[in-house]
Amino acid sequence: MSTLSDVTVAVLGLGAMGLPMATNLVDHGAAVRGFDIAQPRLDLAAQAGVTGCGSAREAAAGADVVLLAVRNAAQLDDALYGPDGVVQTLPAGATVLLTSTVGVDAVRDVAARLTDSGHRIVDAPISGGPVRAGAGDLLVTVGADDDAWTATQPVLDAMAGTLVRVGDKAGDGQAMKTVNQLLCGVHIAAAGEALALARALGLDPKLALDALMAGAAASFMLGDRGQRMLQAYDEGGAEVKSRLDIFVKDMGIVTTAAKSVHLATPVAAAAEQLYLLGEAQGKEAADDSAVVTVVAPNPEG
Repeated sequence: MSTLSDVTVAVLGLGAMGLPMATNLVDHGAAVRGFDIAQPRLDLAAQAGVTGCGSAREAAAGADVVLLAVRNAAQLDDALYGPDGVVQTLPAGATVLLTSTVGVDAVRDVAARLTDSGHRIVDAPISGGPVRAGAGDLLVTVGADDDAWTATQPVLDAMAGTLVRVGDKAGDGQAMKTVNQLLCGVHIAAAGEALALARALGLDPKLALDALMAGAAASFMLGDRGQRMLQAYDEGGAEVKSRLDIFVKDMGIVTTAAKSVHLATPVAAAAEQLYLLGEAQGKEAADDSAVVTVVAPNPEG
């Protein structure tokens, strides 16, 4: 395992992805400081060797890299420029490493401001889920200039199982992640429809899932979310590993990006509507596998 013993990383946002990424960086020898508005997440981080801080600015002061694991563009802007925004305390030449999916335009706007203040940005949205984040096995698609790429490559190497520099400017990573999320969002929606149909046709959904995963219809999302779709009708639903409203956001980014280049994406648009229906039904905080209950609210048909 490579060592990051001479690197200080501030991780802002210790949620489902931020915490395992922080833990993985500790395992690689980095000095990791973390901040989250939820005290229980700070407590969990402390147990993993992350130094908890009382504010984002405290975490970022003196850091070589500030890793942002935020939910959306509004949180990105707040983390950098809000009341506790870290730009004021970032050392000159420090790098902001953005791992979130917020869209091309939001990143390019922030990149211009960071360049003006003498800071670097690496646009590095991640994919793979919490387990792979903790194992340093994420897909990381990066948009960064040569200087920012060189400065953060050891950290990126520790995070990634597959590291792909898709372009030389901030926003390129977001563009690639937008394509990725189109497929992920569609695959989850399709898995929900397929398992709902299997159940409605009188098949055992678990046997149907096992059979599908053995053939040409198999996909990562079918295998991963399908298992949780089997639990979606249980009291309390499946364990929340990825909230449904994340795909409301991400599919909105997908369809907005497609419209900006005048590209028709009818399948993605249909999937987006399914997530919006789930949100309207109060399922926004449920696991995204709950999309199966949007298609078929009653498992008995």
